[in-house]
Amino acid sequence: MEIERKFTIKELPANLESYPSHHIEQGYLNAVPVVRIRKEDDEYYLTYKGSGMMAREETNLVLNRDAYYHLREKVDGRIISKRRYLIPLPHPSFQEGTGLPAPPADYELTIELDIFDPPFAPLIMAEVEFGSREAAEAFLPPSWFDEDVTYCKEYHNSYMALQT
Repeated sequence: MEIERKFTIKELPANLESYPSHHIEQGYLNAVPVVRIRKEDDEYYLTYKGSGMMAREETNLVLNRDAYYHLREKVDGRIISKRRYLIPLPHPSFQEGTGLPAPPADYELTIELDIFDPPFAPLIMAEVEFGSREAAEAFLPPSWFDEDVTYCKEYHNSYMALQT
């Protein structure tokens, strides 16, 4: 199960290049349900995503290079290309009074900051994945995050790729 929230951002974090990153290229074979192929550096995947905006079933299958490029010729719409930075978020904040247990002192989330290549540039989005729907809903984003676009279809990669 994938449980994530998506945000636009106000500003890039300092020292962005100091964080690990991956180059991602992905295309969509189907929109409902989402069937996606992805190249992340030198690894290749076929992903199935069920319905939903914040929480949905997700299954990844490993592909080899040849299978990826064979399927790449069959994608609908445009290929999405982006640089994903993995930024640790130690001691994330959550709304009080939600009934969630206090996280352990060493609790940390990861911000996946995507900087899109053309034709989607200058779009930059941050995604944060959670272990539960309750944690996702109670999450208080860092101050450099801007609009919560979790429920805006226009910010979902599958939607973006299929717009011409």
